[in-house]
Amino acid sequence: MNYLSNFKPVLLTLIMLSIFSCSKNPENDIQYIEGYWEIKEVTMSDGSKKAYKFNETVDYISINDDLKGFRKKLKPGINNTYFTSGDAEAIQLKIENNKINIYYSTPYANWKETVLEATENQLRIINDSENIYLYERYSSIELDLE
Repeated sequence: MNYLSNFKPVLLTLIMLSIFSCSKNPENDIQYIEGYWEIKEVTMSDGSKKAYKFNETVDYISINDDLKGFRKKLKPGINNTYFTSGDAEAIQLKIENNKINIYYSTPYANWKETVLEATENQLRIINDSENIYLYERYSSIELDLE
């Protein structure tokens, strides 16, 4: 019995180390945020969902080495062409509390969203109203015009 009581603190320490060593580093997700994104679904704070089967616009996110950049809405054309009004929201990424926060700034408003998941093909973001936006990587429509 004495052997087991001495082993419990060691076992507890090993379990805690394995849990914390598996924590995901949010810096690894930054590489996936840049690019063209199409909204697929919004889960509202009350749990209801709104699916988007067709989008007239896609979001383009550009981030530079100091984690600043912009997001703008684009209307896709064919063969990697896009149309835009030229308006853009300034953004800054910050890692806070082991999460990536995106801070937006326009002449009219400032707000923050938190990245829940960023992979090569999906981006999930939650806003201050606790609405969760699911985006999928956008692929341009390619036509052989020759």
